[in-house]
Amino acid sequence: MLLRLRPALPPEQLQAVLELARELGYRPQFLDERKTLLGLDGHGRPEHRSRFEDLVGVAAILDAGGATELHERAGRPDTVVSAGEARFGGGSVSLIAGPCAVESWPRLLEIAREVQRHGATLLRGGAWKPRTSPYSFQGMKHDGLELLSRVRAETGIGIVTEVLDPRDVEAVALVADVFQIGARSMHNAPLLVEVGRSGKPVLLKRAFSATLREFLLAAEFVLAQGNTQVVLCERGVRGFDPTTRNLLDVGAVAHLKRATHLPVVVDPSHAAGRSDLVRPLARAGLAAGADGLIVEVHPDPSEVHSDGSQAVLPETFGAIAADARAIAALDGRRVVEPSLTAVER
Repeated sequence: MLLRLRPALPPEQLQAVLELARELGYRPQFLDERKTLLGLDGHGRPEHRSRFEDLVGVAAILDAGGATELHERAGRPDTVVSAGEARFGGGSVSLIAGPCAVESWPRLLEIAREVQRHGATLLRGGAWKPRTSPYSFQGMKHDGLELLSRVRAETGIGIVTEVLDPRDVEAVALVADVFQIGARSMHNAPLLVEVGRSGKPVLLKRAFSATLREFLLAAEFVLAQGNTQVVLCERGVRGFDPTTRNLLDVGAVAHLKRATHLPVVVDPSHAAGRSDLVRPLARAGLAAGADGLIVEVHPDPSEVHSDGSQAVLPETFGAIAADARAIAALDGRRVVEPSLTAVER
């Protein structure tokens, strides 16, 4: 490991760094006369990096050496996350689609059948909806979970739904094939730990203003529980121009595909905030290397209680699915299709 120390450290701060290095089993050696570059020879562990970062005398970790964190590529092969018929990573691309929120049984069943027919292997739909205002529609909660359970039994499609509270993880786990951790919950460490302990796949969305380092360390909370089934979701970060709801960070998608072994999906709906831009942003995300998409779909966006302006019609989702097949094929990947039996239900 290679540390950059702050210049002219007081003796007690310098001693604290050296004592921690020896405590963790490293042999420290300064590499410059000013004693700002400290090399540590020894076998590293993921938690060692954080221990050094916590010291006031350490300015930066220049090279983590063997103390690689669990999310880091570090020569690891692509992690493939499977849920229901969906597969993310390792050359497989899967599509998630459905309403922003679960609102009624007839509509949910209709949407599930439509998105499945067009190529979705997982249905998204929120039973709980975190909203900016406490007076906005907050979802059907446990009644929504019951409808998701029914639609899964009726159609066979897998379920992706958000969990907001560690106390609800057990109930949501009975219905969901994939836990969704929304942007507002990315920093909720107790929730991340609880879904990590469940062992179920987790779709983790990037917070509105999170750096990629913060995003990956949120994933680390899940991975540290022994749960390797994590899918990262780029959903756009907060910008200054109101033309789009958020700024889709396509560069982040390309970077993450190199920096981590975890699969990455793109949410063009929340990035755009308007239905006419969802399809081009979906194309951009796939071209950058995304392993899948999560798209809001509704046959009548005017009737929904939340985010109707960014929901696309089922036929538009069909066009997005066709784009995905073409773009994935350019670099030898393939879109996972729902089974014929499922589509015919």
